[in-house]
Amino acid sequence: MGNDSKGINWSVLWKSDDWMSVWIGFFILIFFLAGATMSLPRWKWVGDGSFQDKVAGYAKKVDGVAKEAEAKGEAALKDQAAALKTALDAKERKGIADAAGKMEAAAKAVKDKDLQKKSAKVAADIKSDAGATVAKVFGSDNLMKALYLFIGFAILGIIGMFFMGLPVGKFMAGFPIVFVLSALAYFVSENDIVKYYGLEVVFWALIFGLLISNILGVPGWLKSAIKTEYFIKIGLVLLGAEVLFGTIAKVGAYGMVQSVLVIGLVFYFCLWFARKVGLDDEFASIIGASVSICGVSAAIAAGGAVQGDSKKVSHTISLVLLCAIPMLILMPLIAKWAGMPPAVAGAWLGGTIDTTGAVVAAGAIAGPEAMGVAVVVKMAQNVLIGFAAFFLALWFAFKGQAAGGDKPTLMDIWTRFPKFVLGFIVASIVFSFFMPEAQAKGVTAVTSGLRGWWFTLAFLCIGLETKFSELIAMGGGKPAGVFLTAQAFNILWTLLLSYLIFGGILFPVPTF
Repeated sequence: MGNDSKGINWSVLWKSDDWMSVWIGFFILIFFLAGATMSLPRWKWVGDGSFQDKVAGYAKKVDGVAKEAEAKGEAALKDQAAALKTALDAKERKGIADAAGKMEAAAKAVKDKDLQKKSAKVAADIKSDAGATVAKVFGSDNLMKALYLFIGFAILGIIGMFFMGLPVGKFMAGFPIVFVLSALAYFVSENDIVKYYGLEVVFWALIFGLLISNILGVPGWLKSAIKTEYFIKIGLVLLGAEVLFGTIAKVGAYGMVQSVLVIGLVFYFCLWFARKVGLDDEFASIIGASVSICGVSAAIAAGGAVQGDSKKVSHTISLVLLCAIPMLILMPLIAKWAGMPPAVAGAWLGGTIDTTGAVVAAGAIAGPEAMGVAVVVKMAQNVLIGFAAFFLALWFAFKGQAAGGDKPTLMDIWTRFPKFVLGFIVASIVFSFFMPEAQAKGVTAVTSGLRGWWFTLAFLCIGLETKFSELIAMGGGKPAGVFLTAQAFNILWTLLLSYLIFGGILFPVPTF
C-alpha cells in the first residue's frame, strides 16, 4: 500500500493487479477447498501415422505380458493380452483401445504385484494412445469442457477488470481470441511428437504471440485483453500452493546448499557484468533473478520488487523462454555424452534450466533418476522466490536513500514489496502446515492445471506485446548479451557445484 496526504490509500487493495491477483488466486484455491470439482479439457493427440509406427513396439510388450501371465498362471490376463495382440495386428485404433481397456481391467485382478503393475501400465499406455485422436480432442464433450473453462476465466477476468477500474467491454472484445490462441498452443504442444522433444505449451503460446505481433500486428481492440501481469501473477499465487515447505525436507541440505550458492554467486556475477556494460541495476536485477533462480516466475517477482518497467520484465521473459529450448535439448545430451552420474546430471539441469516444465523435459531425456533430482533441485530454487523478492525490495528501497532520497520507512518497503509474492508465500504456508497432505494434493491436482492456463495466457500476451525490432533496440542488445553471458556462467558454476555436492566429492552421494 502507499501513503498520500490523507494517510493510507486503501483502494490499492482492489485497484492494483498485484492485490487483485492475490484475491483471485485465493478465491480459486478456496473454491476447490470447499469441495468443488472441475474436469479440464484434454488436448493429447497421437496422429494415425505416429500411432501405427508404435504398434510393433506395443505388440512386443503385450507378448511379454502374455508369456509372463502364462508362466504365473494368470489365465484371464493371458486371454486379454492375446485379444489385444490380435487387435494390434488388425491395426484398428478403436478395437485396440477397447481391447486395451479389457486387459487393464483384467490386470487389476492379478495377484502378483509386479505383474499387476507392469500389465496395467502397458494396457493403460496403449489405451491412452489409441484413444488420443484429433476427433476426440474436438469432440463435443471436450469442447464443452473448454467452453466452461473459458466462461470461468472470463468471469474472473471481468471481476478483475471491474474492480481495477479497467474497461470490461474492451477486455471481453479481445479475450476470446486470447483464450482460443492459448487453446491452440495446448493442442500443438500435446501432440506426442512435439511432447517427445519437450516443446511445452508456454513455448508455443509465446511463438504464436510473437508471430502475430511481428508479422500481422496487434489490432487495437485486442490490446485491452493483453493483461500479462494480471494473468501471470494469479498463476504464481496458485503455484505457491504447489511449492510446499516440505519440499525442503525432501531436498535435504544438498539441494538447498546448491540453490543458495547458485543464486548468490550467479546473481552477483550478473549484476557485476551488467554494470560493466552500462546496464542499470533495475534491469540487471530482473535478469539476474531470472537466470539464478527460476526464470519467468523470478523475473516477475524481481520486477515487482524493484518496481521495474514492464517492458524490461517482458524482454527478460522472452529471453528465458527462447533460451530454454536449446538448453533442455542439448544439456541432457551433453550429460549423457560426458557420462555424468545421474544425480550430478539432475542437479546440473535443475540448477540451470529456467522453467520447471523444461527441467522435467530435460530430465526425461537424461533419465528417470536424473529427472527426480532435477525437479527437486528446481523446487528448492522455487522456494526461495519470496525471499529473493523481499531482499530486492529492501535493497532498492535503501538505494533510493543512498541516492539522496529520504530514509525508507517500513511503509516504503511494504509498498515496494510485490503483494502477489505474499500471496505465493501464504498459499505455500497454508497448504504445507494447515491441511492434510491428501487434501492439499487433491486441490492442487486441479489448480495446477488452471495455473498452467494462467501462465499460457500470460506467455501468449508476452508474445503479443513483444516486437523483435524493440528487442534489438532495447539497450542496444546489451540485455540479451548480459543474459547469455550470465547464463553461460550459471551453466559452468552449477556444473562445478553439482560435481562437488552431488558427485561424492565433498559429501556422500545422496539417495533420492
